[in-house]
Amino acid sequence: MDHIAIMNKKLGLIDRILSGRKKVETRWYKNKIAPYNQISAGETVYFKDSGSLVRAKARVAKVVQFDNLTPTKTKEIISKYGQEIDVTDPTDLSWTLGKNFAILIWLGDVKAVKPFQINKTGYGTGCAWLVVKNVDIIKAD
Repeated sequence: MDHIAIMNKKLGLIDRILSGRKKVETRWYKNKIAPYNQISAGETVYFKDSGSLVRAKARVAKVVQFDNLTPTKTKEIISKYGQEIDVTDPTDLSWTLGKNFAILIWLGDVKAVKPFQINKTGYGTGCAWLVVKNVDIIKAD
């Protein structure tokens, strides 16, 4: 499977991944949505900023999922993995409030790719993670 992670451009996450500073991509959810239970080591994640082209990819090295999150459990996750996640302010966890599930995805073989467009038709405008059999299926001309 291939995955397309749509990132928040304002946070500069793709540049942090490409530089090696951010080694783990995370998703924090209220409900179990992609890629929860849909991603495995060895698969490929492509990265694009919202409204931009896909411009990086990485191989999934490891996946760890958490459920039944509490503020204490969330603090433990950030304390243990925050440096690899590249959390800029470990004291501000407001972005995790109300989240019940977390997925941590360790990235390997990170590379910039020749930028390309994708067609998200059928995935919803607010979808921030796509799971596809092969990225070529959704590449736009």
